[in-house]
Amino acid sequence: MSKAPIRVANFSGALGDYVGAFAEAIADETIDVAIGDYLAEMTMGRVAEGFCAAGKPEALAGYHADVFLRQITPELGRIAARGVKVVTNAGAFNPAGLAGRIAQEAAAQGLAPRVAYVEGDDLLARAPALAAEGQLANLDDGKAIGSIADRLLAANAYLGGWGIVAALEQGADIVICGRVSDASLVLGPAAWWHGWAKDDWNALAGSVAAGHVIECGPQAVGGNFSGFAQLGNPARLGFPIAEIAADGSSVITKRTGDAGAVTVDTVTAQLMYEIQGARYLNPDVILHVDSIVLSQQGPDRVLLSGVRGSPAPETTKVGCFYQHGWRAMIWGFATGPDWREKADWLRGQLEALSADLALDEFHFEPLGQPIADPASEAEGTVAIRIAAAAQSRSSLSKLLAGYASFGLGGIPGFQGDGAGPPQPRVHYWPGLVRQADLEHRVTFINAPSMAVTMPPVAPFAAPAPAGPAPAATAGETRTVMLGSLVHARSGDKGANANIGVWAKRPEIWPWLRDTLDADRLAQLMGLNPSVQVERHDLPNINGLLFVLKGYFGTSGTGNIALDQIGKAAGEFLRARFVEAPVVLLDDAATMEAVA
Repeated sequence: MSKAPIRVANFSGALGDYVGAFAEAIADETIDVAIGDYLAEMTMGRVAEGFCAAGKPEALAGYHADVFLRQITPELGRIAARGVKVVTNAGAFNPAGLAGRIAQEAAAQGLAPRVAYVEGDDLLARAPALAAEGQLANLDDGKAIGSIADRLLAANAYLGGWGIVAALEQGADIVICGRVSDASLVLGPAAWWHGWAKDDWNALAGSVAAGHVIECGPQAVGGNFSGFAQLGNPARLGFPIAEIAADGSSVITKRTGDAGAVTVDTVTAQLMYEIQGARYLNPDVILHVDSIVLSQQGPDRVLLSGVRGSPAPETTKVGCFYQHGWRAMIWGFATGPDWREKADWLRGQLEALSADLALDEFHFEPLGQPIADPASEAEGTVAIRIAAAAQSRSSLSKLLAGYASFGLGGIPGFQGDGAGPPQPRVHYWPGLVRQADLEHRVTFINAPSMAVTMPPVAPFAAPAPAGPAPAATAGETRTVMLGSLVHARSGDKGANANIGVWAKRPEIWPWLRDTLDADRLAQLMGLNPSVQVERHDLPNINGLLFVLKGYFGTSGTGNIALDQIGKAAGEFLRARFVEAPVVLLDDAATMEAVA
């Protein structure tokens, strides 16, 4: 008889997420495992910048997410009483240190949970040697890491979930990881629960799909969702739960009473988030995103079925961080008449000031425009975002000092928020390393380490991106906002942005497929010609995935332009106007067209 599905509850999608979610998850007596993700690329870049700013970059190696310690300490008794398992990557750069702290806190309460930690991801000491072998080449463009390998702040391989499986098989109650792939936090518990083999590709891929949906916390229940207006106005969204069956199929749900909604669209949004094509590579399996079938099974219950997987890739990603100069950001404001001329005046002053400062980048970005006959000063003001980067901190300090002088020698009505000092600029390098060269291991507190056997791997060839769309044919058309017909979700991975676009209704899909190709998207978004756009078709979810290669320059973490990691790119695309067949327009779209 097949074992019941495992219920895995998420309590964190990133460092800085709602702190109370952990206690709420542990209080739910229906869950088997609680998982939390703290290690977004952007977050870890900011952590690294903080250590650099303090003049202690070497101390980064000792960092773990202390917030998790504060979350788990008061709940240790309830965890022991219920027997719920806890798995997290809050160990960050120091999983052993966090595991030790938890064991100490438990002992102080007279408790003795079995605490294990997963290691083998830290490649910082090996980075120069790996680079000399030709490893750590950039995942996106294949460039060699070169001398960057000698000045890394951190280099952590994305491990799979089999270390988590080994820890749970040996009786761990709490498993602390460093860098594992986000979905591994779910794959590990599911594979342990159901006893999957390392080559149960479809089941493993199913757990990766479920893990990808729930690892970002509230995003699966309506966070960062273009259909947010359907959700009312909740004070705080709830967190998702995945019920994973023995065959790898899963139901995404949430606790009754929690705000938000679990619908095919909220799940689609998260499925399309931060992926780079129709194949989602994880260290343990490759998920065929184009195989997933979504169906609403009832209120706040969405089934993921039909999932296929293929053997694990030979390589895994290595998240490398390094300092590359300094950055600074200032806000200016232009109020009242002639705002464009005022902005041009201010831009000219700044460009003259920076002419001799050897800046790497300079961005001057007026945001929006005033309304006519404003009823308040706010309605008549344009915010201007000014950002710069340089190798020399003193160059940026001179820029900031010069900007302050415009208070007396600048535009009429000059005002600007006080800028802080220049901050370190940390870039992210997504390298590649052979999985066979990793030393994946599990350690229990006060016990020797155990080696973890890697899954079988195979060469991977990515499916070719979609070509140009055929010329769309339609009857009567009308100019409408694209967002009246489609949803979108955007995000970042390294230097690339991705935008997932899917039809709001099935009958819109053929038009979307035949209308929005890579060239049309680049045109609508006004992309720099250096950005290469790939389109991947996902007809199973009526969607198109666009990968914008080089959108962030070197990396999202080091990007100083507006919308640093592309969260709003999808909404900008939805705001553009297109010609669409009248037969596809509902009443709302027709009203938008008339307006």
